[in-house]
Amino acid sequence: MSGFNVVIPARYGSQRLPGKPLLEIAGRPMIEHVHRRACESGANEILIATDDPRIRDAATVFGGRVIMTDPHHASGTDRIAEVARTLGWPDDTLVVNLQGDEPLMPPALLQRVAATLAAHADADVATLAVPLDDTDQLFDANVVKVVTDRHGFALYFSRATIPWRRDVFVAGARPAPHWLDGISRHLGIYAYRAGFLSGYAALAPAPLEQMESLEQLRVLWHGGRIAVDNVDIAPPAGIDTAEDLQRVAQVLAG
Repeated sequence: MSGFNVVIPARYGSQRLPGKPLLEIAGRPMIEHVHRRACESGANEILIATDDPRIRDAATVFGGRVIMTDPHHASGTDRIAEVARTLGWPDDTLVVNLQGDEPLMPPALLQRVAATLAAHADADVATLAVPLDDTDQLFDANVVKVVTDRHGFALYFSRATIPWRRDVFVAGARPAPHWLDGISRHLGIYAYRAGFLSGYAALAPAPLEQMESLEQLRVLWHGGRIAVDNVDIAPPAGIDTAEDLQRVAQVLAG
């Protein structure tokens, strides 16, 4: 496939973990671990998009290339769109969004999501999913679920359990492993073409996006298409809580 660029949107503000990109994991700030995963992917260009000088300064120490962006962006994708515009990337440039709280993202998945978009000329965005295999995640709002059509294009993303097994979930029975059949966990990694990003930035935030706090719903709300590739590699969830931070620290400490 053709080459791709990686942009890592990183903001300092976080309701549950303030200063999250700079939290130390195994002696290094989280954003450095994320940047290393991007470097291991073989991307043509890797940039950190932030609005906070503290993140810029930390990234400069480990050699990260930083683009300062508007502090009022509604989502990471809006921030990436500004980067693509600022750098004048051609419309057909493949851009991968690696979120700044994913220090355990396998580099192979960055390659995979870019390849998925390259293979789907009729898609505006590409993303990845894995089969949900943990009953504890079934009703976990931090675990996003996705439903696709028969061609692999997203119908909807939700923090709720979709699809809903009416006959068993309504009864309130304890989840059984076989109930997970057909339910997919969305991996928060995306690929876009730079030309799409310029149009995305002009779209108004969607009501569903705001209700679910899921930026990808803006694409669906405005009629865009998202190709979803099912993969076998299931990376650990990103860091949203102090417990997540401890879990990842143990992994990276070896």
